[in-house]
Amino acid sequence: MSAEEFLAGKVLLIDKPLTWSSFQAVNKLKYILKRKYDLPKKFKIGHAGTLDPLASGLLIICTGKFTKKITEIQAQEKEYTGTIFVGATTPSYDLETEIDATFPTKHITEELILETTKQFIGEIDQKPPVFSAIKKDGKRLYEHARAGEEVEIQSRKTTIYEFEITRIALPEIDFRVKCSKGTYIRSLAYDFGLALKSGGHLTALRRTKIGDYDVKNAISPEDFEKQIKDEI
Repeated sequence: MSAEEFLAGKVLLIDKPLTWSSFQAVNKLKYILKRKYDLPKKFKIGHAGTLDPLASGLLIICTGKFTKKITEIQAQEKEYTGTIFVGATTPSYDLETEIDATFPTKHITEELILETTKQFIGEIDQKPPVFSAIKKDGKRLYEHARAGEEVEIQSRKTTIYEFEITRIALPEIDFRVKCSKGTYIRSLAYDFGLALKSGGHLTALRRTKIGDYDVKNAISPEDFEKQIKDEI
């Protein structure tokens, strides 16, 4: 590979590690590439679709002229796998915050779980989590939340194409979901808990696909660095 190739444009498939922000992953690759190829200061690089630090999996990073493809790539449908913990909720709908309420689960059966998934197939109304990066009144929602300010969040339309339960070991429920751009899986976990007449929050999340791009073909930032270093 050469500087010219990265400037002309490349689509890089990265398997983002848990706890890393998407911004961190992009910065790491930018540092590796600039150090190796002496790229200009204004070298363009960006990611197509943010992944929360508490999620792992496919992060698509575009370089050079291919940064123009970002909007097109992130508009494609996405696939995730993960785990919902039922019987408890958190303000962030995931493990970023502590449990704030607990609920009964004795009534939850495998049949009820499988039947409830049907409510979420197709176009649904979804409220983004209060701990999200969406802007309201010039501030991101998580900034309002951390300041203890209550804000009214508008629901938005999103589409769930597939919602498959892959393991039931209560209080944990594993799933695979295929959805449209802008779907919050944390909100899906919370709403699923409500639909079960209980509570729920997300305890694990991994993005496996964006369009035809698959995490099976992705590499970790460390392996990317090794690959670049080993080039003659």
